[in-house]
Amino acid sequence: MKLPRRKFLRLAAGAAALPAVSHFAWAQTYPTRPVRLVVGFPPGGGTDIIARLIGQWLSERLGQQLVIENRPGAGSNIATEGVVRAAADGYTLLLVSAAHAINATLYDGLNYNFLRDIAPVAGVIRVPNLMEVNPSLPPKSVPEFIAYAKANPGKVNYASGGNGTAQHLAGETVQDNDWRRHGSRPLSR
Repeated sequence: MKLPRRKFLRLAAGAAALPAVSHFAWAQTYPTRPVRLVVGFPPGGGTDIIARLIGQWLSERLGQQLVIENRPGAGSNIATEGVVRAAADGYTLLLVSAAHAINATLYDGLNYNFLRDIAPVAGVIRVPNLMEVNPSLPPKSVPEFIAYAKANPGKVNYASGGNGTAQHLAGETVQDNDWRRHGSRPLSR
């Protein structure tokens, strides 16, 4: 019998949690009740859409409802802390994004240690960063965009999901110290 990687990882995570579960639960099949998938961003964004697609897929395969719970705020730290404080029974999952890795280095006072308190179950998606510019602007490449932004201080904006997100980090990367030495103002979010 060939065991798919994701099923193996689910089973391994469930097995790791078994010693903490009562003897009555040993006889039950996982999952016996709905599973929560917590997303650290508001509904409608990319992370939420991925969660809903995964949720539908898992619901069909597990034969149990998977509830998507959006807990936006603090670059996903609110959702992460809620999952860390939840019972370690496999019924509360966290959809992890690049923000989680960034936040572990960005914030000193987190009430959790991401590497210690969260156990990975499966990798579900990879998302590249890309830059889009309104076609009405003259730049057609990244170097042209940087030159345009330097020549037009305070007129270039970018959007992000908040401090600590991949978009925020990418925006900060573009506006390096060289911009400040040349007298240009940083991009504004």
